Amino acid sequence: MFKLPAFFTEHPEPELVAAVDLGSNSFHMVVARITQGHHVHILDRLREMVRLGAGLDENNYLSETSQQQALDCLARFGQRLRNVDNVRIVGTNTLRMAKNANEFLEKAQTTLGHPIEIIAGREEARLIYLGVAHTLATTQEKRLVIDIGGGSTEFIIGQGFESLHRESLDIGCVNTSRRYFPNGEILAKSLRRAEISALLELQPLEELYLKEGWDTVIGASGTLRSVGRIINQMGWGEEITYGGLQKIRQHLLDAEHIDNINLKGLSNRRKPVFVGGFSVISGIFEGLHIEKMAVSDGALREGLIYDLLGRITHEDVRERTIQTLSTCYHVDVKQAERVEETALLFLTQIAKTWDLVNEEYAHMLSWAARLHEIGLSISHDQYHKHGEYLLNYSDLAGFTYSEQRLLATLVRAHRKKIPQVPCQQCSDDENNKIMRLCILLRLAILLHRSRSYLALPEIVLQTTDNSLLLQFPNNWLTQHPLTQTDLEQEQAYLTEIKFNLRFE
Repeated sequence: MFKLPAFFTEHPEPELVAAVDLGSNSFHMVVARITQGHHVHILDRLREMVRLGAGLDENNYLSETSQQQALDCLARFGQRLRNVDNVRIVGTNTLRMAKNANEFLEKAQTTLGHPIEIIAGREEARLIYLGVAHTLATTQEKRLVIDIGGGSTEFIIGQGFESLHRESLDIGCVNTSRRYFPNGEILAKSLRRAEISALLELQPLEELYLKEGWDTVIGASGTLRSVGRIINQMGWGEEITYGGLQKIRQHLLDAEHIDNINLKGLSNRRKPVFVGGFSVISGIFEGLHIEKMAVSDGALREGLIYDLLGRITHEDVRERTIQTLSTCYHVDVKQAERVEETALLFLTQIAKTWDLVNEEYAHMLSWAARLHEIGLSISHDQYHKHGEYLLNYSDLAGFTYSEQRLLATLVRAHRKKIPQVPCQQCSDDENNKIMRLCILLRLAILLHRSRSYLALPEIVLQTTDNSLLLQFPNNWLTQHPLTQTDLEQEQAYLTEIKFNLRFE
């Protein structure tokens, strides 16, 4: 396998890392120190209840007021992140749904000084499980982990540090409260309708999860931690139980309005969304026949820390995802490896000139090379488009939306005409880099079109901003007229995007 040169991969392991979770109800930040042996020591936690999800209107646009409240919070978070180099910031359900999310993200990234990644629901579930698993004793028991957020609820069955089943449903404390308790009034019929709504959302996964089974149930994040704290401080038990939930339910009905709720352990800031969150818990306990649930301190932000640590120490879950896809879609591994090696060899020659000295670019080029033919499992006709579709809409563990989109874009553009703008959601600078990666991939594929096991000759690349010269050994192209014809066709394709390809 081709080994990247040191200027791609050599970087000091960080002492400080941070993770920020931009949830629909609260924003959380964790700062940790990585000590010798890759042990994680939490140094600082910040949490603010922003209720970003409550700022979505009926057309899924974030209001100016909610955006400003969020930006004010992020300004405070940004001050704490100034001396931290390794940071991961993710947005969840509300930012997945908001039609003007890009507008907010642009301002938020400027405020924080770091990029923000939007993650899919199942990826959120994977990270939640990772965070919970690292806070529990290591055992081989099977766990059901449930995390009720502001806009979504994640369900994970896992064992050890591996999640076996992951699902994310669009029910949470904020959206349920807005829908069923808009004026703060707590009626028996409204509470039951909210519980039934949770039961209906739960139906598609009930049979699979009940059949799989579990040994223990663990709750994570604010809503479940609040319920656990209430049950404990009210003297109703050490864990969340069906009996404890019934006592909370009766208290809520007796209160008749959120302003009258008087439960020990429930903060005033949590009250406006508590009844909605409670309804979701109640429905889950009923639908999955749960008897008791322990509560964990770990959640998404801790999962982000451990996932970031895995990337730093080259234990990247994305690599396993690529291998799984390759097997699933019966990729010709030998051909993919030939293309990958040549593409990476080209990248090492021009990375500094084209401003591509970043290990993430090398990863994306490598993975696109290994998966460029997955569309063949559907049809040879337009297989690059089939590959793009599979990568855009598959559940890719470890990948954010933007990473998934970049990978799909490279596979889509590896043959035939090149889109003038490869990625509509990307900036001009990002599109420029994507285009350059795409050109390297296309050339590597072209040079291995014969699928020959014979090694290519030494090829030297010279570049300027919008041009590329390939230098072959004397007479090699004359002896390989089909390759020369392919290069001439590639010249024409690249000319359409105002790029000059030369070869000699």
